[in-house]
Amino acid sequence: MFKTSSVLLLFLFLSVCCFSQKNDYAVVLIPQNLLENANAVVRNNAVEITIEDFDKMLVTKREVVTVLNKLGIVDARMAERYDNDTKINKLSAKIYNAYGKEIKKYKKRDFLDVSAVSGGTLYSDARVKYVDYTPVAYPYTVVFESEYRTRTTGFIPWWLPINGYYISVEKSTYKINNPKKIPWRSKKTNFENFAVKATASETEITFSIENQGGYKYENSAVHYREVLPKAMLTLNNFSLKGVSGQYKNWKEFGSWMHSRLLVGRDFLEPATIATIKELVKDAATPLEKAKLVYAFMQNKTRYISVQVGIGGWEPIPASKVDKVGYGDCKGLTNYTKALLEVAGVSSYYTIVYANEKRDIDKDFSSMQGNHVILNIPNAAGSKGKDLWLECTNQTMPFGFLGDFTEDRNVLVVTPEGGIIKRTTAYKNKTNFQELKAEIQLEKNGSLTANLKRVSKGLQYDDKQGYDTFTKEELYKYYKSSVWSYNNNLEIVSVDLLNDKEKVVFTEDIEVSIKSYATVSDTEYLFRVNVFNKNNYVPKRYRKRKLPLKISRGYKDEDSFKITVPKGYVLGVLPAEKEITTKFGTYKVSFKKINVTSFQYDKSLSILEGTYAKEEYKNYRKFRRSIAKHENLRIALTKE
Repeated sequence: MFKTSSVLLLFLFLSVCCFSQKNDYAVVLIPQNLLENANAVVRNNAVEITIEDFDKMLVTKREVVTVLNKLGIVDARMAERYDNDTKINKLSAKIYNAYGKEIKKYKKRDFLDVSAVSGGTLYSDARVKYVDYTPVAYPYTVVFESEYRTRTTGFIPWWLPINGYYISVEKSTYKINNPKKIPWRSKKTNFENFAVKATASETEITFSIENQGGYKYENSAVHYREVLPKAMLTLNNFSLKGVSGQYKNWKEFGSWMHSRLLVGRDFLEPATIATIKELVKDAATPLEKAKLVYAFMQNKTRYISVQVGIGGWEPIPASKVDKVGYGDCKGLTNYTKALLEVAGVSSYYTIVYANEKRDIDKDFSSMQGNHVILNIPNAAGSKGKDLWLECTNQTMPFGFLGDFTEDRNVLVVTPEGGIIKRTTAYKNKTNFQELKAEIQLEKNGSLTANLKRVSKGLQYDDKQGYDTFTKEELYKYYKSSVWSYNNNLEIVSVDLLNDKEKVVFTEDIEVSIKSYATVSDTEYLFRVNVFNKNNYVPKRYRKRKLPLKISRGYKDEDSFKITVPKGYVLGVLPAEKEITTKFGTYKVSFKKINVTSFQYDKSLSILEGTYAKEEYKNYRKFRRSIAKHENLRIALTKE
């Protein structure tokens, strides 16, 4: 976080006074409250949009941002995207130093012009013009201005005046003009807790906010989108890359998408049709057919981004994917859908927000989502539940989504229209890990152990990539990440089993640890929890401002048989410990097997949920108690 001392502010103020010209960009002119909890300050962000027709839109922007430190650079982007449907009319940028003196100027011709997508994209008409500026000192101020005209009105820029944590806003305005009174809709979110001014008429909507301090990120907090103001707008009649559309709800949107973007793109060559029919001829149920088709698709294709086709929303034809063996999420999903249709299994193209756990807004139909998956409704053999297929991952188990797209609202596109559904949720104890170990302590303080770790749900998702590692990579990962708290750990052998049918990942591991215990003339001291230490303690906040969110729950069960060295005896074992809270439970118990060995059992359950900010201290207390007990040590004495 940027901190400015009173001496520096006074120096800057006196320096600014020495300039004869009027200057609005000096850092000393920023109110002190906006410098707190901020890496950047939005001095003035003005966006004006004019809907000239259902297929013509003019967007003008002026953004003035003061970057206080290197973490604030991301909030002062000097870039504008365009494509074959969009023309940039005006583009400029200026850089000012801390005193408000201009030090750099860029005209439109000075902007770099590159593809707007990564090197993993095969082809795309999306491009970006940008300034690559390396600051020589902080703070500095960017003034970025642009104007573009586009024939695509399906994507109207949303208003996000506070676009993240650690950014404050001196002034932000948003105005949209609609002189032809084209039917439109808007949705305001989280306005009630902010001093937002809003006006609306048939032809104009405006939003503005001033003097809004930054929000400091807090551990285990909700995403900033859940607490900061946002306004979404869309037209009922719109154009997307020359394709017109009309909708007022998700049903109508899905109907438009199916008829204009999907119909006719499922054609397959006769040879492929024959191959699929032969593949599934002995399958007894639609579920068995779907599994065979999914495996066929995974073995035949690979993912490559293809950002063309009606604004990146239209999939490339199934026949082309079949021929070349690659496609993006749209193409591969549409291809799998076409193959399943040949096999007699109905499935539906589905729009989702991937990666970040984010819902399609079920109450506001508009262009949303960044990924496509496939829905098989009420699949026979799946106990009447919907199945979801991730078609871009060539190793993902059938019907498993992982944390990439699980547990969120999605839009299922059917011939009858769009339907909001929720993907499979992997909740709490579903994300299960069982760890069993036989541990032999040695006289010199070292130990050897044989482990078996079984993972399911999202804990399976965390580990399924292990079988793609080389031996060296895997051993290094265990030592540097999984058990980094154990010094002198060595991996002797590893045997992995990825059961994709049951979606279970099993690791059989043999390890050794030198000098694990502290050995003296009279005592042998060691930490009993060798292989699943959970010592996470959330940061303390004196005045917590944001709600507590435990994004995903899980359950761990550990059972260790520990054999002591010859010449040492067990004393009294620690008492059982159990902690039960609304956030989860923790239980540890000990059992003496014989004079030379004992069993250590531990169970930890964490429950997903969102709680009031006042509950954070209780959650922190719970995690502190766990961490304290995770470091429990046992002392052995000589016979």
